[in-house]
Amino acid sequence: MSPQPSGQPEVDSNFRQRVEAVVAQIPRGRVMTYGQLAALCGNARAARIVGGIAHFGDPSLPWQRVVNKQGGLAAGYPGGRRGHREALEAEGYEVSEDYRVDVARLLWWPEDSGPAQQELL
Repeated sequence: MSPQPSGQPEVDSNFRQRVEAVVAQIPRGRVMTYGQLAALCGNARAARIVGGIAHFGDPSLPWQRVVNKQGGLAAGYPGGRRGHREALEAEGYEVSEDYRVDVARLLWWPEDSGPAQQELL
């Protein structure tokens, strides 16, 4: 485990790689949450770390398909929430006036996510 600033959960050195690998699999028309990604990648308490990875991660990945647990869009996305909205709408997603998607309807789980999925339900 790599040390984190106080109050931050610890993650191992391959956490970023696992997050990016899962994000690469999110199908068009579906979303995942920061906490969901954190749980799938080994630490359900590392949602903020996932957000940092998204902010500075590989720009070729579909980060627009990652939202908060209420379906809210990210202020830290390039162009802010408006930029996040535009990226999602360009793919055909419906985004509400308050910058949210219907996470209950759009949430995607990889087929092999059993234990992590149960942890968050």
